[in-house]
Amino acid sequence: MRKLLLALGMAAATTTALATDYSDDIHKNDYSWKQFNLMYAFNELPGKNSHDYLEMEFGGRSGIVDLYGYLDVFNITNDADSDKYGKDKMFLKLNPRFSLDGITGKDLSFGPVKELYISTLFNQDGGYGTYAVNNYFVGLGADVEMPWLGKVGMNLYALYDETNNRDDWNGYQFSTNWFKPVKTFDNGSFIAYQGYLDYQFGLKSQYSTASSGGATFQGIYWHSKRYAVGYGLKLYKNIYGIRDSSSLRSTGVSNYLSVTYKF
Repeated sequence: MRKLLLALGMAAATTTALATDYSDDIHKNDYSWKQFNLMYAFNELPGKNSHDYLEMEFGGRSGIVDLYGYLDVFNITNDADSDKYGKDKMFLKLNPRFSLDGITGKDLSFGPVKELYISTLFNQDGGYGTYAVNNYFVGLGADVEMPWLGKVGMNLYALYDETNNRDDWNGYQFSTNWFKPVKTFDNGSFIAYQGYLDYQFGLKSQYSTASSGGATFQGIYWHSKRYAVGYGLKLYKNIYGIRDSSSLRSTGVSNYLSVTYKF
């Protein structure tokens, strides 16, 4: 899920983060991973709805390109009581980052910052028309070595918003994600604290009822080589720039359950 950059966390689990070395072979650090997550969301906001979904999640590294993404397929049981019933069934997120260290051939690390990126993000729900989600983000990213958490991904974006046919720049987003193993068992499985934070600000009043808003996911997951099972608590505050109201809840708490198979 969007809460997880698994391979990034695996690296942080075993070593102190070092600057990526591009001095001889830019592909020597390549890797890839993919997994399927069967999810259930309880009281997801905005709107406070509960539903199931299947998530196909993937990521990896190829030369200067660091990639994370997922495709959600909603309401796989076709429940007529679900808020997703009769609506667009898919949502795609792609987060390609392009290493400035690799592009320039120089080690740009400093202090806790281990690598810098041109960072992009694409959100698409597959719909067309007035309410289709169609957002593009571009900005600066970094891998940062944090106390206790290890290597954390951070990105600061500007948003080009095509939702509701806006076709306009609309504020900024700060995003960060982490994956911290906290307990390892004799069989190699482990418990991880994993999550993310997305915070939007500077949103224009003609498009949003709140100038800022966001969400953070706090997850505890058990991982083995092929499986994972987890629980996540998600906290919202005026999510997507929607001011919380009695008619549309955009601030509050939701809960998630997940079962994962890793390829």
